[in-house]
Amino acid sequence: MTLRRFAGLAALLSLITPGLALAQEATLDSGDTAWMLTSTALVLFMTIPGLALFYAGMVRSKNVLSVMMQCFAITGLMSILWFAYGYSLAFSTEGMEAGVFNINSIVGSLDNAFLSNLTKDSLVGAFPESVFVTFQMTFAIITPALIVGAFAERMKFSAMLVFMTLWFTIVYAPMAHMVWGGDGALLWDAGVIDFAGGTVVH
Repeated sequence: MTLRRFAGLAALLSLITPGLALAQEATLDSGDTAWMLTSTALVLFMTIPGLALFYAGMVRSKNVLSVMMQCFAITGLMSILWFAYGYSLAFSTEGMEAGVFNINSIVGSLDNAFLSNLTKDSLVGAFPESVFVTFQMTFAIITPALIVGAFAERMKFSAMLVFMTLWFTIVYAPMAHMVWGGDGALLWDAGVIDFAGGTVVH
């Protein structure tokens, strides 16, 4: 009899607690933060050393260092561009309204350029916004790095840097905004769901 009462109480609590959790403000969760940091490291490892070694194994021996250097350089370049203006173009949602088409439904603004509105207390869900910025940066790194395989052994290093900067600005940032930007973003409002990056990355 006591076990049945306990089971009934447990069932009642399981129905009540999700509602209580939704009513609370977003708070920092160490488990979510640890998982996001782990995920960030894993995605970065897909580029450096993963993609660099993969493409190095597909070219002639005289071009191995060239291809690896391109992957490393893209990692550095995209990191700088992401912090300078990429995060803002992809995730700045100032002035966006759900269902209203304007330029901000295609690309974000520069309100968060150089992470100007980032504070040590700002959260995205249950983890710090700084972790979210870094996690999203790893996708901004690997996406152009995937292109290296298309022009391996056939492109000047300086031309590659210019192309990647333009491609990141014109293609990646607006696409990331339209799909992952939230309410008011063009493809988000259309119901596109892309949790794994199949739309934005590929």
